[in-house]
Amino acid sequence: MTEHAAFTPDEVKELRKLLDVEKIRKVKQMYSHLMDSRNIDALAEILAEDAVCEFGPYGTWHGKKEIHEGWKAVFKDAIPYGGFHATTNMWIEMTGPDTAISRTYLHDISNEPDPRADPVVWYGVYDEDFERINGEWKLKKCRLQFLWPKRLISDNFPRPMTPSSFG
Repeated sequence: MTEHAAFTPDEVKELRKLLDVEKIRKVKQMYSHLMDSRNIDALAEILAEDAVCEFGPYGTWHGKKEIHEGWKAVFKDAIPYGGFHATTNMWIEMTGPDTAISRTYLHDISNEPDPRADPVVWYGVYDEDFERINGEWKLKKCRLQFLWPKRLISDNFPRPMTPSSFG
């Protein structure tokens, strides 16, 4: 194959899948940036209307409105960038033409100016479902499993994440 050869149909299919993976990755990155900047109104816009968020000790919230209100309450006294929701090791699997699942590691870090305080708030794992709605990828379901300093996990953790053959 030469440098200027046309893409094969299989390569075009793979490129389309990679474009979707990157769009989903951007939604997850925006989740952390918007949360940490305390732009809760914009954060709610990445959600599907019927989204569900399972946040262990913070509860389970149903629907975009309840999740938005929950985030507002949790962060009501928080300053922008008073901490970082660093999500790493993102693994995305396409489960259909308009659906995907992902897993990321959470490093929830406080940047309070006390050098004696432990900056780690939580270590956890996000398991999430995404759906393309009206051409945009939205967060449909978020399950946060808390692993440290206290292990607070659901019965079905970890859920299967088998590499897919879709697309």
